[in-house]
This record gives sequence, structure tokens and C-alpha cells, in this order.
Amino acid sequence: MNAPVLSVRNIRKSFGGITAVNGVSFDVHKGEILGLIGPNGSGKSTLFNCILGQLPPDGGDVAVNGRNVSGMRASDLNKLGVGRTFQQLSVFPKMSVLDNIILAGQEHHGSMLSRLFGPGDAGLTAEAEKLIAFFRLTHLRDTLAGSLSYGQQKLVDAAMAFMAGPSLVLLDEPAGGVNLTMLTGLKDRLAAYNAEHGTTFVVIEHNMEFVMSLCTRIIVLAEGSIIAEGTPEEIRANQTVIDAYLGG
Repeated sequence: MNAPVLSVRNIRKSFGGITAVNGVSFDVHKGEILGLIGPNGSGKSTLFNCILGQLPPDGGDVAVNGRNVSGMRASDLNKLGVGRTFQQLSVFPKMSVLDNIILAGQEHHGSMLSRLFGPGDAGLTAEAEKLIAFFRLTHLRDTLAGSLSYGQQKLVDAAMAFMAGPSLVLLDEPAGGVNLTMLTGLKDRLAAYNAEHGTTFVVIEHNMEFVMSLCTRIIVLAEGSIIAEGTPEEIRANQTVIDAYLGG
């Protein structure tokens, strides 16, 4: 049996005596779309940042495709096929949509010298054009990212995360601040990309309808610990989850 794409084992993290993540363990397998949800303060973002090397965990291990990557920097994880989107948008407002996506791919292709002295777009224009078409942004190709709506910028941000052809993408609140029309388009594109490429997703999200309709499996955190795991239907009916969100 193949190793999980992502394996998290007994991750722990505290801040000043307050436990943010308390021994969390789970696996994510190829092609899965896993949702990670929980009330505010449940430890979701801290766990995400421990997985991605942006926070050092107090204990535990993280493996990607069977390789221990605990403590590895986000830039090195990228080279192992791990992408991410951010809760705060990472687009460059004074660059076009096309140039934003090309820039996202440049760090993954070739040495520093080849990027400095090679073609200006590092040979990535065709790849960027494909993603622009896939995310239905062709009409905005040459538009400055800063002039786009928030939802359109979220689509650009997603395209940037996929530029390196990752096997695993961690999405941090992709639905946050996006209107209903754009949200439907974003969910459709993520589901289509998963189906077409077999890319594994882990999604942190507060928008319950978005995560319930996109994800195939959901893990629920509360006070730093896993309190439930199952299909969207099972989570909807779980009284422990209902109590956690409604205050017991």
C-alpha cells in the first residue's frame, strides 16, 4: 500500500502554557479532499502552520509521501510538491494576472542562475496560460491583479498555488470574503482540478456549506484536539460537533 500523501503524527504546540494543538494525528491519501474545521480558537491555523514549517511544533512528526519533513521550511516543501494558498491574499496588485502566475512558478524551475539569465518568464508562459484558462480568467489575463474583485483575486491565488504542479495543496480559508457567485465558481474549479489531476487537498474553512460540498472527508478540531472525523453527512449529524459549535 502506498504511503499517505500527508501523514501527521502527534503534533503538539503550546504558547505560554496554553495548548493550541494537543497531539493531533491523521493521514491524507492521494486524491482526497480533506476538510479541517472547528470553532474559532480550535487550533486549525496553528496546526496548518506546524505542518507547513512556519511554526516549529513542540513535538510530533510530519511526513509527505513517506518522507519526514518535520521542521522543513515552506520553500523546501514546495520543491517536494506541497503548495498552499493563504488566508491573506498573496497576489501582487501592480502585476498582471499572467505575470502573477508566472512569478509563482519561477521559483520552482531551474537554478538561480537560470532564472536570472534565462528567458524572462522562465519558459512558463504556456503553463500559466493553461491555468488562466482552467480558472476561467482568460478575459482578465492582462489586467492588474489589484483591480480585480476579491473573488477573482482568490482564483488567481489558487492558480498561483498550482503553478508548480503540486501533489498536495493546503488551502487556508479559500472561501473567506468571496461572494456566492464567485464561491460556486471557485468550488467548481477546485473539484475539477482534483478530478483531472488527482491532486490531494487539505482545506481549512469556516464556510460550512463550502467545505461540506467540496470535501470527501472532514476532521473537526476543538480546543486543539480532534473531536470527530467522517463524511460530511456524518459530521452534520454528530452531536459532539454540534455542541462544540453551539457551546455545548
